[in-house]
Amino acid sequence: MAELEIRELECFLVLSEELHFGRAAERLYVSQSRVSQLLRNLERRIGARLLERTSRRARLTPLGERFLAELRPAYAALYGAFENARGAARGVDGVLRIGFQGAADERVTAAITAFRERHPGCEPTTVEIPLADPFGAVRAGEVDAAIVCLPVAEPDLVLGPVFSKQPQTVVVSARHPFAGRGRVDAEALADCPLIGPSAPAPRYWHDAMAPAATPDGRPIPRGPLVHTLQEGLAAVAAGRGGMLLCAPTAEYHRRRDITFVPVEGVPDSMLGLVWRRADETARLRAFGRAVEELCT
Repeated sequence: MAELEIRELECFLVLSEELHFGRAAERLYVSQSRVSQLLRNLERRIGARLLERTSRRARLTPLGERFLAELRPAYAALYGAFENARGAARGVDGVLRIGFQGAADERVTAAITAFRERHPGCEPTTVEIPLADPFGAVRAGEVDAAIVCLPVAEPDLVLGPVFSKQPQTVVVSARHPFAGRGRVDAEALADCPLIGPSAPAPRYWHDAMAPAATPDGRPIPRGPLVHTLQEGLAAVAAGRGGMLLCAPTAEYHRRRDITFVPVEGVPDSMLGLVWRRADETARLRAFGRAVEELCT
């Protein structure tokens, strides 16, 4: 075993596929004479010919065929062990749990797909997190990172890429006076109780999802507090108030008993990727790069 040379084994494997010294040399990025030398060295170590070669063709000897059948799985296992060790050393392996609220749109799923292709040793999984607890799953270690609506003002969390700037809509019952309008001004929200997330959502985050006043300072009535997006949509359908949602989330959750009306004069919605400052890993940084490249 001490005399084995990996390059000689690689040369033999390529030659066994190509059965042509010139094509094997191209694949190995070496000269044709180097391919011949590597094969001769391997055959000398074994003590017998592995390929029969003429000026026009090459073919495996019976010993060469048997050696190939045993070598292929062994080489694959060796290469796999090397790749697994390299992935572990880099920290981009294992499982990456990604939390999201409401829906993971096409850009997020594209970033997840790109991350998986770049890092096949790491399997990303998605976990829906409650509307009312945007940061709890990250802090509890239930997910490694979460995609949440901004703002984020949590000193123990890192705010990574910010993306998906989208206009807002107000979701109302199909029977609501807003339902027949093409759009509404933010000042009109003074006539529509807004449904917002319940505790433990921080107060500043709740106020961003369901502001207490219009831009001109008119009070907006408080609607019910809900734990999940689906609870909020059910309350909307029952006529208990409206909800502010970004346009893509609204479109994703379209149904017959509610309607989505664009709102002018409120800040656009934005998303951000967050994780615990104390738990930052190579996996998280790599996923953050994928999000930054494909979502921003």
